[in-house]
Amino acid sequence: MATPAPELGQRGETGITRAGTAPTADFVSALFAVSSLDDIAAVAGQRLEAAFGARNTRLVWSPLADGAPSPQPLQWMPAHDIDAGAAASGWRRILVDLDLHEAGNRLLLASDWPASDCVPEFGAAAWSDFLGVLRARLLTVLELAEQRRVAQRLEKTAKLHTALFAIADLASSELDMPEMLARVHGVVGELMYAKNFFIALYDAARNSVRFIYFADEHDSLVVDPSEEIPAEEMRSSLTLAIIRHGRPALGPSRVLLEEFGLDYPDSDKYGPDSADWLGVPMVADGAVRGAIVVQSYDERARYTEEDRALLAFVAQHILTALIRKQAHGELERRVEERTRELTREVRERQRGEKLQAALYSIADLASSELDMSEMLHRIHEVVGELMYAKNFYIALYNAELDTLRFPYRADEMDPGLVRPDEEIPVEDLRSSLTLGLIRHGRTAMGPAREVAKLLDVPGGIGLGTPAADFLGVPMVGQGEVRGVVVVQSYDTSVHYTEEDRALLAYVAQHILTALMRKQAQGELERRVEDRTRELAAAVSELREQIEVRERAEQQLVHETLHDSLTGLPNRTFLYGAIERALARLQRDPDHRFAVLFLDLDRFKIINDSVGHLSGDQMLRQASERLAACVRDSDVVARLGGDEFALLMEDVQLPEDACHTAQRVIQALSEPMYIGGKELFTSASIGITLGSPRYHKAEELLRDADVAMYRAKAHGRHRFEIFDERLHQEALQLLDLEVDLRRAILRDEFEPHYQPIVDLRSGKVAGYEALLRWRRPGSALMLPGEFLKVAEDSGSVEQIDWRLFEHACREIETLVGDGGYVTINVSPRHFRSPALARQLLDLLDAYEVPPQRLRVELTEGALLENPDQVFATLDTLRRGGVLAALDDFGTGYSSLSYLHRFPLHALKIDRSFVSALVPGEGGSVAVVRAVLALANTLGMEVIAEGIETEAQRDCLLAIGCEQGQGFLFSRARPASDWRRSP
Repeated sequence: MATPAPELGQRGETGITRAGTAPTADFVSALFAVSSLDDIAAVAGQRLEAAFGARNTRLVWSPLADGAPSPQPLQWMPAHDIDAGAAASGWRRILVDLDLHEAGNRLLLASDWPASDCVPEFGAAAWSDFLGVLRARLLTVLELAEQRRVAQRLEKTAKLHTALFAIADLASSELDMPEMLARVHGVVGELMYAKNFFIALYDAARNSVRFIYFADEHDSLVVDPSEEIPAEEMRSSLTLAIIRHGRPALGPSRVLLEEFGLDYPDSDKYGPDSADWLGVPMVADGAVRGAIVVQSYDERARYTEEDRALLAFVAQHILTALIRKQAHGELERRVEERTRELTREVRERQRGEKLQAALYSIADLASSELDMSEMLHRIHEVVGELMYAKNFYIALYNAELDTLRFPYRADEMDPGLVRPDEEIPVEDLRSSLTLGLIRHGRTAMGPAREVAKLLDVPGGIGLGTPAADFLGVPMVGQGEVRGVVVVQSYDTSVHYTEEDRALLAYVAQHILTALMRKQAQGELERRVEDRTRELAAAVSELREQIEVRERAEQQLVHETLHDSLTGLPNRTFLYGAIERALARLQRDPDHRFAVLFLDLDRFKIINDSVGHLSGDQMLRQASERLAACVRDSDVVARLGGDEFALLMEDVQLPEDACHTAQRVIQALSEPMYIGGKELFTSASIGITLGSPRYHKAEELLRDADVAMYRAKAHGRHRFEIFDERLHQEALQLLDLEVDLRRAILRDEFEPHYQPIVDLRSGKVAGYEALLRWRRPGSALMLPGEFLKVAEDSGSVEQIDWRLFEHACREIETLVGDGGYVTINVSPRHFRSPALARQLLDLLDAYEVPPQRLRVELTEGALLENPDQVFATLDTLRRGGVLAALDDFGTGYSSLSYLHRFPLHALKIDRSFVSALVPGEGGSVAVVRAVLALANTLGMEVIAEGIETEAQRDCLLAIGCEQGQGFLFSRARPASDWRRSP
């Protein structure tokens, strides 16, 4: 509290009312007319002096001390808390915290008050109003200042982003390097003062610097961007200094030279001194690649630390742009080289394609119906597309007659020099270039006079008008010169090339081939006429062959639609017949037909025991018997393997199909004598009656197949008719299979645990995990209701592994440190060599000691793959997991198998336990034998299915110590056992 103040209106020695007066409108207007803190302090000081008598009013920023308690807002503070200056004698310095903070500082109102008078009460209305108006104005000014700073930062950020985008765009532009760098200079100039700007690249391998861009308003030095300056020549260069040191530098050039320890240059090779110099290195992959420098010769244009940070940031983007531009230039160079290569390849390919087309044309002409003269004229046109060939001729040499013939000649200077059919003796052509080519047997090219000298032609110019350029190639067949092909030019501007020579030499051989083929064609035509007469005589024989082929085609069609083994119609034939029956049913609703689907029972056993040849003979006999059981209009087809189908048309009553089925069953049950053996089989038959609800043959066969499997399920050697009940069962089976797959995803399977107890003490020794399915919308399902479907659909293994995981999670809560839990492992699992490793990994994952888990398997698993089962059980035992043989006594395994496998316990099947009676009756002897066998092999024995006290007593009497069954408890969830152990 302030010292007591006089009454309101009472004046002190200074003559100023200490209670003060409320702020006037003039004060408020004056306060809001100014915006700087100094101006606001001046207005506030005038008001304080006028209203309260205070003077020397100032606004003071004071740091907030860490950990020091903050004063109450708008409260008096002792003057010595802040060094605001000493008050004059007779005055007291008072500080007021205005509760305004910025950047870790608080704003205080400092003023001097008369020391002899009391200061006004802080709660006085006039003083509170004054502080409220002052604080409101200050708050507005500070908020506006902060907003301006934020706007400036945003503007700088936007400008920087724009600059970086511009640099990135320039790097990918089509501008050449100087233009791009000039644009980069302009971008940097938008960010800071950059009239004097240059970029230097450093080559560490060469220890040289290259100034790729240089712009300076005072330095007239002309810089070659491609010139590499050795670092040894730049010892006093600030640019080289920041490259060597790898850090930016900022300040006047003279100061920086001293800072880097460089000698002041004694020449102007480094340019004039700068008032301010800023350089930053460009770094990539940890190495300095160059530097960017801006400098100012104007004392007023100075760089700041913000400029240095900004230029360093921009420099890295400029370096990236330079690298991209250089890479782009290198890529363009490679593209240009590759383009030239591709152009050459394209030209070569086009030339090859053109040559190939010419050769195809020549080959086509050789096999055409054109006469010789027209064919040669067309060949001339083809050659003319490959090279200059206005003057073109072909000469053929006859070695037997020693003559030359010009079958084709086109010449603009000597058109009638020779006739096409004239055989000219060689002696008459001694001075011709043509004969010279034939004599020498090699290509000649050049002016006619030079070629004549080359070929030793008498006269030195050849016959006819000398050509300005001559190209002739011999045509060689079977090692002998057969003629020549010549093109020549009388135009001095036309010259043949080595490419033309190689091309004409290649074409000449095809022309020779065409000529030989054309000559042979005439001979062939003559022979064809002779042959035609011979063929006419063979027409009758050919007709006979056609008839044979037609019979073969008929046989092929028959084989396509019939089974090769039995000769019966096959599946394709049957489908067609059923489709025709369905079509007839659509036209005539009174039409009736039936499809019988059957297979031979236990046919695989016959195949495996007596061999496939005997099996094939049985199928043949079965097909004969089937055919004897039906009418001629019915269809008996073999679908494959031991499956057959019958199509019965015009069936009046279902009983007709049933009678036929019964006949078939009876016929197939008779013994078959095959390979000296008497073999027996039987048939299971499914019947489907034609109905408008069927649209495809597959649907009828599908339902007949379902009925057939129902007959097998009911004991084989019988038939079943597919009806709505079977249809619903099939749908239910499908629904069950779908729900099973969903149940796996939803984790609806859970283990229920039945205790295994000590029969004497009743103490629980362990639990057997039994599978249960909590199917939505139905009661808890036992395995017998769905396990067969799971096995058929292949999902049983996934279900088992879910059960194994549940058991591993719950073992600790069930048995604690003692006891065990057994899980049933189906034979399917033992097919995988990885079973043991997977189970042991599962135990590790749930941190379950191996001795807490045991596996149970059936005798069937032992028989299916004994070696694999042994390896799996051995691996589990070595890992600490014991095994028990479940349902012992119900399988087909030999007792001699038991000692081979690492089994820990035998579980006596419930069928033996239920048959126990006191004394030696019932199954007592069997159980006693099992106990004796187990004791011999060192195995435990557990009796299953104990439901009465008498059974338990009987088991104890004969030496069985452990068991399980409803007498002790039904299988219950783990949660029940945790509640009532």
